[in-house]
Amino acid sequence: MNIQSLKPAENSRFRHKRLGRGMASGLGKTSGRGMKGQNSRSGGGVRLGFEGGQMPLIRKLPRRGFTNSEFRKHYSIINVSDLNRFDEGAVIDAGALLEYGVLSKVEDYGVKVLGNGKLEKAVTVRMAKFSDTAKKKILEANGSFEEV
Repeated sequence: MNIQSLKPAENSRFRHKRLGRGMASGLGKTSGRGMKGQNSRSGGGVRLGFEGGQMPLIRKLPRRGFTNSEFRKHYSIINVSDLNRFDEGAVIDAGALLEYGVLSKVEDYGVKVLGNGKLEKAVTVRMAKFSDTAKKKILEANGSFEEV
C-alpha cells in the first residue's frame, strides 16, 4: 500500500451544496434559507440554549450540590494490577512508576493506589494514598505499603 493509492471510504465524502447558483440548481434565489426572518439574514440565528424569549430550561432548573474544584487534590491513579510488572521484593515509588512507563506524569499530590486487579508479587509500595482494597490486596500478597 502506497500513500498515493489511499482513497477515502465510499460515501464518506460529499460535495458541498453550491448555493445561489441559479433557479435550476434547486438552491438558487434564497439559497435554501426560506423567505424572511432571522435565519434568512446573514449573521442571523440564535445563540446556544436560546428558546425564543421563553425562560431557558437551563435557567429554570435549580442549581444543586457543591464542587470543591478550587481546592480539590489531584492524584495520579494506578491499580494494584499495574504493580505486577515490577520484580519480587521491589520498592515501588512514584519515580519507579515514571521510569517503567506506568505513568506519564505525577500529579501535584502524588499517586493513589486503587484495588482493581490482582497483585501476584510481594512488593513494598510507597505512595501518597491507598484505597482500603488496595491495602488489603498488597498485604494478601505478603507485600507492604507505606504512605508518604
